[in-house]
Order: sequence, then C-alpha cells, then structure tokens
Amino acid sequence: MIDHITLHTKDITKTKALYTAALKPLGYVLSYEQQFDGVDVIGFGYDVKIDIWFTTDRPINTGAHLAFKANSHEVVDACYAAAIRAGAKDNGAPGIRSEYHDQYYAAYFLDVDGNNIEVVFGN
Repeated sequence: MIDHITLHTKDITKTKALYTAALKPLGYVLSYEQQFDGVDVIGFGYDVKIDIWFTTDRPINTGAHLAFKANSHEVVDACYAAAIRAGAKDNGAPGIRSEYHDQYYAAYFLDVDGNNIEVVFGN
C-alpha cells in the first residue's frame, strides 16, 4: 500500500497550477504550501491526508510514471482536459488502451518536469 509520493520539480508555480487543475476532478485539493530555507513544498490531498508532494529540493529526474485512478470515463476526460489547459503536454488522449485490456480507459500527459502522468478508469 502506498502512503504518499514525492516528485521533484524545477518550477513550483507551474507545477502548482497544473496539478491544481488536473487533480480537481479526482477530488484532490492543494492542502499544503510552505517554503523552508529556500525550498518550496506543496502537497495535494483528498480529505485531510496529503498523498502527493512536490518539492524543489533536489535535481530533477524525469521519466517517473504516476497513475491516478478515476471513477469514470468522464473524470479521465476532465482531468486530461484540465491538465492540457494548465500547460501539460499531450502524451496520449483519453481512450481505450486495448493493449492492456478492453476496459482500460486512460489518458496521459507530461507535466512541467517531463513526468508521465496517467489517469485511468477500469484498471
């Protein structure tokens, strides 16, 4: 069971805008925002627990893949559209991914640091 995830970013402002928009349809909200000794930290949570952290404290390693579970096709579509509007790059428009199975509906986008973010329904 995963407790939380931390990703490192070079641009906390763009990351905050993108994930605030993209995660809203999933019920996540920006729950934490602080700066410590020049290091920016933000956290997104569902209810009261923060699940996803972003920080500027380390060099960026791109290529991470993070998948969020949605509860419908419409939520996948809404997350993807919000992410693209907020500056993410398309990495796979919403649709069935039959290479996984015939009910695997997902969308992919690259965040400001090149991480491959997936929103999936039917996993």
